[in-house]
Amino acid sequence: MDVPVAATVTQPAPVVVLHPAQQTIPVIFASPHSGRSYPDDLLAAARLDALSLRRSEDSFVDELFAAAPDHGAPLLAATFPRAYCDANREPWELDPAMFADKLPPWVNTTSARVGAGLGTIARVVASGEAIYRGKLSFADAERRVNTCWQPFHDALGELIAQTRAEFGYCLLIDCHSMPSHGHVTRAGAKAADFVLGDAHGTASAPRMSRLVEGQLSGLGYTVRRNDPYAGGYITRHYGRPREGVHALQIEIARDLYMDEGRIERLLCFPTIQKAITRFIVGLAQGMAELGAD
Repeated sequence: MDVPVAATVTQPAPVVVLHPAQQTIPVIFASPHSGRSYPDDLLAAARLDALSLRRSEDSFVDELFAAAPDHGAPLLAATFPRAYCDANREPWELDPAMFADKLPPWVNTTSARVGAGLGTIARVVASGEAIYRGKLSFADAERRVNTCWQPFHDALGELIAQTRAEFGYCLLIDCHSMPSHGHVTRAGAKAADFVLGDAHGTASAPRMSRLVEGQLSGLGYTVRRNDPYAGGYITRHYGRPREGVHALQIEIARDLYMDEGRIERLLCFPTIQKAITRFIVGLAQGMAELGAD
């Protein structure tokens, strides 16, 4: 059984970058929401129990893609939890109702994500329950952005720059998980095994999106594109196809590999992990055939 939350006095580094012995493909895998090292200040301020706090995690997604470095691609993973600081947001999407002091005028307080309670510093977990007993200070937000959000994006920016310098272009795969098949799309249809988000064709060239979709569907999975998830901040911010940076968000249905209520790996977890590894291998082969153009 998985321990719900591992709280430690000394927090680990905010990000882990697993490098291949040699990067052989222009692909980067990133997992911004799989962090599960819960800081003591969050646990002390939260009104929720440890298991409830984990509802916002993309639990075990970093493990699903763990083979990436063995096949020539770096893997970047946050260790801090999404409930503490969300790396897939702008750095300053904050809800003024959460803070005891007035926020600076340059803070984005009006985004749809802030309105939903899921800004850079979330007000609620994914199930909609309020996280905090009281109000935070803006200094709390500054510290989290500076010690969590910024290191993640510094590391990601460096990986992108290195990959472009080496290969002339790169494909960023932003790895996430989504609620199980009971979740429906905006069109009312049952969700697929995987949903790819390329910001409706603006974050990735069509050939890249087709390649990723083809690799997943070739493994027998059902795949949708941009419905209901078209990509978050990472996909939209870094995806600049005309500049040689393609970004795709991948959402994996959680009931393929985990018990969503208990937040535990299912017995079939190794099977899904092996399937993701086959996807990585196939993607590497496809990228080699595709070439830069």
